[in-house]
Amino acid sequence: MTTLVVTSVLCPLGAWADEERPHANLSADSSRAAANDLFKAQVYAEATDANPGDVARRVNSQITGAIQAARNYPTVKVRSNGSNTYPVYGKNGRTIEGWRMRSNLSLESSDATAVSELLGKLQQNLAIASLLATPSPETWKKAEDEAITDALTAFQNRAALIAGSLKKKWKIRQVTVNTNGPSRPPMPYLRAQASMASADTSPPALEAGDSQVSVQVNGQIEFLE
Repeated sequence: MTTLVVTSVLCPLGAWADEERPHANLSADSSRAAANDLFKAQVYAEATDANPGDVARRVNSQITGAIQAARNYPTVKVRSNGSNTYPVYGKNGRTIEGWRMRSNLSLESSDATAVSELLGKLQQNLAIASLLATPSPETWKKAEDEAITDALTAFQNRAALIAGSLKKKWKIRQVTVNTNGPSRPPMPYLRAQASMASADTSPPALEAGDSQVSVQVNGQIEFLE
């Protein structure tokens, strides 16, 4: 889908004498839809116990199992994303009654089926902290290039229309192109408690949708005598 908006501001005739040359300020906006074809997920293992060694063994065992499961999905990139261990205090706020550990994994893939299936398996022992869908760099660049072309074409068409109506020749004095940059729209937020996971956990359904790539062209044309 392409959207174009073009606006213009013509320098008042009375002001032309004070300018180097008569001119008009123009702007054109364009947007293109870019498919959210890159999926990113954060999953984690978390446990609490009075013995910090037992906590570490439980969490590390779950993370190791998740990494091994991910090896069956070569299209999914998996990396460790940090671990934290911190004390659990009692009601008085001073006595340590236990330890809690959380370890995180990041998943990334353009294969929606593989991501969904892997997350379904990982939810047997891990919880999903977040799930995002965003255009891949290649998809974003393609949509952005097309939007830039659309906006520049609209800018030139409007410049020619204005100059032709005034029976003037024209040239571009200056032009700037601004883009909105890649966005990361979240898919419906998913959260699951690891303690509630079971062997028959269903894979999450992925409906990625699109992101809007926006471009604005601002410039000034000069009328020639």
